[in-house]
Parts: sequence; C-alpha cells; structure tokens
Amino acid sequence: MFHKIFPREKYISRIRPFFDSDIIKIITGIRRCGKSCIMKAIINELIANGVEEDAIIYIPLDRRGYKYIRTSEQLEEKIESFITEEGFHYLFIDEVQNVEGFESVVQAYAEEGYSVFLTGSNSYLLSDDISTKLTGRYLNFETYTLDFNEYLQMKEFFHQSVNDDWSSEFKEFILNGGFPKSLEFPDISNRQVYTRGIISEIFDKDIRTRKRISNLAVFERVQSFLLNNYSASFSFANLTECLRKEGFIFKDSTVRGYIEDIKKAKIIYECNRFDLKSKRSIRREQKYYLADLSIYFSINTNNDLSFGPSLENLVYLYLVSNGYQVSIGRIGNLECDFIVRDKDQKYAYIQVTYTLQGENTEATKKLKEREYRPFRSIKDGYPRYVISLDKYRDQQEGVHHINAIDLFIGKERI
Repeated sequence: MFHKIFPREKYISRIRPFFDSDIIKIITGIRRCGKSCIMKAIINELIANGVEEDAIIYIPLDRRGYKYIRTSEQLEEKIESFITEEGFHYLFIDEVQNVEGFESVVQAYAEEGYSVFLTGSNSYLLSDDISTKLTGRYLNFETYTLDFNEYLQMKEFFHQSVNDDWSSEFKEFILNGGFPKSLEFPDISNRQVYTRGIISEIFDKDIRTRKRISNLAVFERVQSFLLNNYSASFSFANLTECLRKEGFIFKDSTVRGYIEDIKKAKIIYECNRFDLKSKRSIRREQKYYLADLSIYFSINTNNDLSFGPSLENLVYLYLVSNGYQVSIGRIGNLECDFIVRDKDQKYAYIQVTYTLQGENTEATKKLKEREYRPFRSIKDGYPRYVISLDKYRDQQEGVHHINAIDLFIGKERI
C-alpha cells in the first residue's frame, strides 16, 4: 500500500465503475499532472476493500528496476514474474508508452480477464493506431492538473496552511499552478524552476523522441507564441507573418506540424469555434488554452497577473475536466466565450470576465453591455451565465451571475 497519496476523487469516481472490468482503462494527461498518484490511489482503495496484494501487479516503467523494459517481450516477462498463482489479477502499468508494442501484451491479459490500468503522457495513447490495435476495448480517462478545489484539499491533506481569504489563495494558485508535486516546494521561484523542468522533460520525452525537430529555432518560437497568447483568438496567418518578419525561413506545413506536436504533448488544448447561425464547427477559428497557468509564469519573468485571460483559461479547464464538451461561440459578429454541453446533452452559454465593475458608472455600463450583448442574439431557452471574480451578483436579463471562486470550490454549479 502506498502512503500519503492524495485521492483525487474527481477522477477516481469515474474509473471506479470499471475497476473489475476487462475493458482496458487508460489514464492520460500532461506529464506530472498526477496520473501515477491516481493509479496508486486506486491500488490503495482495492487493498482497503480486501483485495490481496498478490492479486495486484504494479509496473512503473519510469522507475529504477523497470527502465530497461523497452520491448513487448520484456514487458510480458516482467508481468509473468509477478504471477504466483492462477486467478483474477489487477494489472497496473505506469508510463506504458515507454514500451514499443505494449498493445499486444496488455490486450492478451485483458482477454484473459485481467483488469488492466495504464497511464501515459504520449498522444499515441489516443491515436488511431492504438484504437485499431486494442480493437476499441479501452476507455480513456483524461486527467488534468489540480483544479482550485483540489489545490485547497491537497494543501489540507498534507497539513499545509490555507489562508482564510480564498481570494489570496486563488491568486497564489494562478501563479503556482496545479502540478501536484509543486506543493512540496516552499516558494514560487522553486515551483517555477520545477515547472520549467516539466516543459523540458516533455520536449525531450514526448516531442523530440517522437519525431525529429527539423528547425529548433522555429519550433521554440511557435511554442513561445502559443504559450504567450493563451485564451486569445489564434490566427495562423498572423503567426507565420510574425515569424517571417523575424527572419525565419520555413514551410507553413512545418509550423502546423509543430503546433500539433505541442498539442499532442498536452501542453496546450485547442478549443474550436462553433457558429450558432450555421450550426457548424469552424476549425480554423480557435483558441488555445494552457494545460496549467504555471507554464506561462514559469517561462516569463513578469509575474503580474492578467486576470481576464487567466480566468478564462481556468474556466475552460474547469469545464473540460468536469466532462463538458466546450466550444467558442460565434453569433454573427459577436462572440460568446463558451458554449458547453453536459453528459445529458444540455447546453449552456458562458461569458467570462474579470469584473463587471468599472472605475465609474459609465465604465461599468460599458463592461456590462459587452458581456450581456451576445446573449441577446441567442433565441433558445438554454441557461446563460456570466462568470467573474465580483463578490456581488449582477442578475439581469435572465442571466445567472456566478462568482468564479464559488464555482471552482463547488458552491455554485452550471
């Protein structure tokens, strides 16, 4: 049994119904977001519920004593070395993408009735190749870094002090981010060094090893552009024009490939636009959101908070991590920050803003008009929300005004 593992119930609750199923469970997400700890927490729960430890096989492929396992034959030999008797087993393999040809091995054990759990950071785990090789008998559980509620819970779990002023905690959370291990470090500079190390590790293990970067300078500039323009409308033409003005020589296809590489490494997430009038997705009009805000602050010397983009990024992560399907809305020439659909296929429309309160009455009026105006063009009866950091609510025109912190900690729901 593993000690001092914070159980992330948000994700474990989704996996729990399949604990004993022969459907392969794949836990994916950006490196260091806590996938291994989720796996260990599941093992702890199984043992607490009476499962014998001999029935649990745990293979952490990125740990000493296991790193040599690179082929399917070596993996199968290692698994067999743990099997002391016939019967039902739980098989856990951490960082499974390190083994070439692992699919045939895990498929064989699943077909024998084993309950198989895998973790991996590499995008290959969600590619068409693996879906073909596993013949569709798997479920993917996408995992994200800590949300604000988990951040507070984890601090309490490890007996760290939590400020009674949650606004102060929230500001700290934006700068620190939600990589779980960062909570072990005492100050923000150490946490930023840790986050920079994660980005370097992702580049070395998830990007460089997957394909050869033909133009490293262009790749680094593309990555910098995306990370520095999170939550902003993205224009591929503007990016390439900017690069060429800076003297870079490249093919457009090369830049598109680099964007895909950064997406597949799960450093960023793409959110496409949905046109409410034409009822179609516009894939060339999108925004990119960071997997964790600390990624931005770790690569920039300026720690001044830009609450608007940061809050929008956090709302996006809150929505997708809670199972919503999310698009950016376009209504004629107007934009609605998010159109969301829940598991029951119910829709909602969301605007995100730092505040609805300006420095004077006229400024406040303009702010409110900007946020409420897109809703007036929506004719259906689905709920509408404005999410901000204002403590006092501004309920009007049938729109629900929600405090973002209350939403993140579960006091409010969409």
